[in-house]
Amino acid sequence: MWDLVSLGEVMLRLDPGDGRISTTREFRVWEGGGEYNVARGLRRCFGMETAIVTALADNPVGRLIEDLMLQGGVSQKYLRWVPYDGVGRTVRNGLNFTERGFGARAAVGCSDRGHTAVSQLKPGEIDWQKIFASDGARWFHTGGIFCALSETTPLVAEEAMEAARKSGVIVSYDLNYRASLWKSIGGKAKAQEVNRRLAPLVDVMLGNEEDFTAALGFAVSGVDEHHSKLEAAGFKKMIDSVVKEYPSMAVIATTLRTAKTASRNDWGALCHHDGRFYEAPVREDLEIYDRVGGGDSFASGLIYGLMSGKDPQWAVECGAAHGALAMTTPGDTTMATMAEVQQAMTSRTARIER
Repeated sequence: MWDLVSLGEVMLRLDPGDGRISTTREFRVWEGGGEYNVARGLRRCFGMETAIVTALADNPVGRLIEDLMLQGGVSQKYLRWVPYDGVGRTVRNGLNFTERGFGARAAVGCSDRGHTAVSQLKPGEIDWQKIFASDGARWFHTGGIFCALSETTPLVAEEAMEAARKSGVIVSYDLNYRASLWKSIGGKAKAQEVNRRLAPLVDVMLGNEEDFTAALGFAVSGVDEHHSKLEAAGFKKMIDSVVKEYPSMAVIATTLRTAKTASRNDWGALCHHDGRFYEAPVREDLEIYDRVGGGDSFASGLIYGLMSGKDPQWAVECGAAHGALAMTTPGDTTMATMAEVQQAMTSRTARIER
C-alpha cells in the first residue's frame, strides 16, 4: 500500500514572515515536522504513496493541522485522535514559532510542544504488524526529533523499527539533533544513549555534521565546536568509523553546509554506500529564503532515488537539488516539482521558464 511510512510529530508552525516573533502582529501557518516533512516531500514532489503515524489532540488547532496535511496528500490512515480536556492540562498540539533570519540575523526557533498527544504514545498502541505486513510498506522513516519528545517515544520507535525489519521494510533514521529538546532530559549524553541503542536497527542513517557528533558521539577532526566549517575529508573519516561500528547501515548520508550568513550558504551533500563515497557538487553562495526543512527535503530526494533504483550518485544529487529548492520557498515543506528538481540537478541557472 505504501512506498513510505513515517513516524513523528506534526506541529503547527507560526511564521512571522519578514518580521520577528517578539514584535509581529500576524503569523502565517504551516504544518511541519522532521519525519512528516520527508513523507510529504515524497508525496508532493515525487508522486509516491506515503502515510504518517502520529497523534493529535482533537480540538480546532488539531483540525487545522489535519486540514494542512490533507493539502499535502500524506495519508492520515494511522493518525490517532486524542480527546481534548478543554485547556491542555493533559494533552495538546505542538506549536513551533520560527523566524527565517536574514543576513547577519540567524534563524530562530521557539517550540511550545510539551505534553503533546504524540509524545504520549507508548509501545503496544500502534499495530505495526498491520502497517508493515498486512497493508504493506517498502520503507519506514523516523528520527531523533520524535525520540526526544518523551521517555516513551524511543521505545515506540524501537518497536516500529524492529517490526519493520521483520517484514523486510527498509528503515531510515534522521538523527536531527535538537539541543532544546534534549536539554531537560539529559542533554547530549541522553541523546547518544538513545541513538546508539537504535542505530543497529537502521539501514539508512541521515544527519548533518552536528548530528553525528552530538547525537552519536563520533568526532570530526579539524572542525571547531560550533561546526562553522566542515571539510568533507574529515567527515569521510568519521563516516568510516560509523560504518565499522554499525555494519548494518547500508547507506550513510549527510548534508554539508557552511552558513556564511542566514541567507547565503554553501550547500552540498555526501553519501556513503558499499565502501564508496558519492558527492553532490557544492552550490556556493546558495541564496536561502527559508532554511527550515532543507535537510528533510534532501532526505526525501535521496530516498526517492534509492527507492527508484537509481545509483547513489544520482540519489545524492537529487537530494541536494531538492533540499536547495525547498529552501527557496516559505514553510517547512517542499513546493518544488519533479521537473524543477531535474532541472536543478543539471543546471546552475535560474532563467525564467515561459
